[in-house]
Amino acid sequence: MLPIFKSDFSIGKSILTLNHPKDLEDEEESDSIFSIALENNLSEITLVEDSLAGFLQAHKSSKDLGLKLIFGLRISVSNSKDKDSEKSKIIIFAKNDAGCKLLNKIYSFAYVELNGFIDFDSLKDFFTEDLLIAVPFYDSFIFNNIFNFKSCIPDFSFCTPEFFIEKNNLPFDSILENRVKLYCKDNNYKNTLVKSIYYKSKKDFICFQTYKCICNRSFSKSRTLESPNFDHLSSDEFSFESYLNYESP
Repeated sequence: MLPIFKSDFSIGKSILTLNHPKDLEDEEESDSIFSIALENNLSEITLVEDSLAGFLQAHKSSKDLGLKLIFGLRISVSNSKDKDSEKSKIIIFAKNDAGCKLLNKIYSFAYVELNGFIDFDSLKDFFTEDLLIAVPFYDSFIFNNIFNFKSCIPDFSFCTPEFFIEKNNLPFDSILENRVKLYCKDNNYKNTLVKSIYYKSKKDFICFQTYKCICNRSFSKSRTLESPNFDHLSSDEFSFESYLNYESP
């Protein structure tokens, strides 16, 4: 199982920071991804963010600590430049420095030209062997087509994507896993078991939930900490603790 971290630079998605361990002054500060890495003797960090805002800090800290950084940009993709077209999420990983520069170009194009998403034709123009495409377990075209009744049709003719599978005790995980594996088998694609990590320990789930409510300005009579009414926020398994305690079947 591969741990995939997300930081608070992806607003509302994680309570983990990219702070350098030496800059942490007390135990009350938010947990740092790099502190977790050092405490658990990780040699590399896979970081998937919804923006490039934290890339420089992550790059600087990982280099200073002698850790390998694998950075991926999670972004919406569509078959059309039409803002109302069906969209799903992909992750674009940079393999090297050239890939990082391409990520910056893709990100700039998406947010300057297309309101925060990219179409497959444009992605083809940017794509080189310096990049890798991965399909997340949640918010993928498979997930959207099954559970949101959408008709997302991806175009992977220019690449060989890798599909992620997660086990977080959500009620639909097994259904989605079976569909992902079937799609991979039919198209000869690789699938990999991963764990998305948004907080350090299971006990931090309530902090994560509070943070999401604050970021979404969602405290109201209809949405409280006891009943936040967020889709898929029914599992405390998105933690590094769960990753450490995972037992293969």
